[in-house]
Amino acid sequence: MYRDGELQLHPQFQRFFRWTPEQKSRLVESLILGIPVPPIFVSERRDAKWDVIDGLQRLSTILELMGELRDTEGKLKPQLQLTRTHYLPDLEGCCWVHENADFQLSDTAQIRIKRARLDVNIVRSTSDEDVKYEVFQRLNTGGTKATDQEVRNCLLVMTNLEHFKWIRGLGEYPGFRDTLSLTDRALEEAFDMELVARYLVFTTKEPADLQRIDELGSYLNYESVSQARDADLPREQIEDAFHRTFDFLVKNLGQDAFRRFNPVRNKYAGPMLVSLFEVIAVGLGHHLSGGGAMPDQQSFMEKHRAVWAELGPLPFVGSGIRASTRIPETIRFGREWIKR
Repeated sequence: MYRDGELQLHPQFQRFFRWTPEQKSRLVESLILGIPVPPIFVSERRDAKWDVIDGLQRLSTILELMGELRDTEGKLKPQLQLTRTHYLPDLEGCCWVHENADFQLSDTAQIRIKRARLDVNIVRSTSDEDVKYEVFQRLNTGGTKATDQEVRNCLLVMTNLEHFKWIRGLGEYPGFRDTLSLTDRALEEAFDMELVARYLVFTTKEPADLQRIDELGSYLNYESVSQARDADLPREQIEDAFHRTFDFLVKNLGQDAFRRFNPVRNKYAGPMLVSLFEVIAVGLGHHLSGGGAMPDQQSFMEKHRAVWAELGPLPFVGSGIRASTRIPETIRFGREWIKR
């Protein structure tokens, strides 16, 4: 099915869910030993082909082991070279096919892998395409290592690959990246893309609409997929406002754009605050998208140094506050603040 194009693995997902060689080797060990492997979930499309919505790494590992896996450009990837495992240490250095018999999986191991049972659950969603996204979201959140944004990125790839590439381009824009002071872990977990998603959704929503947020991750998923499906979304206009917003912020503040100003020490300090991003970036972006003028530099800087002193004490800011409570208020505050 994979060779004939009937099984779609979405190789773009590899960017978000990457198993280490050790994890891949443990799966191969399980197949050889006959240890049960969790089921695969696929969505049957209207053309009867399958989209893998859970089990990407398991299937990719098997195909990579056999030298059948292709990259995003359709080129065959190198065979997987196994690492030492707990119960089968002799797997170290082995491949499916090798010119040196000492480094080729034994016939017994290959037969056991080919005969290994993989249960496949088929989600037939021909009448409701949303079922595929809901199943994917439920299977890939909660107890897994995937972050909300990693799942969201995959939903976008499944919905509209070109839209996903557009969003990724916004996230890679230098003006945007140079205003962030994110840890390496936050970047690995795609939190920069999470901030782009918040910007795109919150700049287009009224505060009253944002009061409908129950769980933030699910809300952003729904709204992001809706934008991806919208053929009339004014992407050029949005991108222009995005660029102007972050060009202005990076020019005047750099990585202090979303940090608190300490009047005693007369300097910015501390980590980037998401609540300040929601006020400043989203507020300015909404203002510019609506045809507003670029702020006066001097007056903006004065307001910026004082914003946390005004925002911080408010009851909707602080730890333990639900997103449904905080976000409508920070968005409303930001839109009023930017016009002063």
